[in-house]
Amino acid sequence: MTALKIIAFLLGLAFLLFGYFIRFRGQYQLINGFEEDRRSGRRDESYARKVGLTEFVIGVILLAAALLLTLCA
Repeated sequence: MTALKIIAFLLGLAFLLFGYFIRFRGQYQLINGFEEDRRSGRRDESYARKVGLTEFVIGVILLAAALLLTLCA
């Protein structure tokens, strides 16, 4: 059970940080292949912002789950 808590915490932290840097700091190079897709016109900044927000929300959920696992067990 301890391993599950650690994995949930680390994954939550990673998703939260990547989502924060993509969504709020505009570091779109963290998305694999985004620059090439943007140059060719297949993707735009709104796509990158959605990806960043999605990762941020997943990170918050995973961190909340890790906290609940820690408090309940």
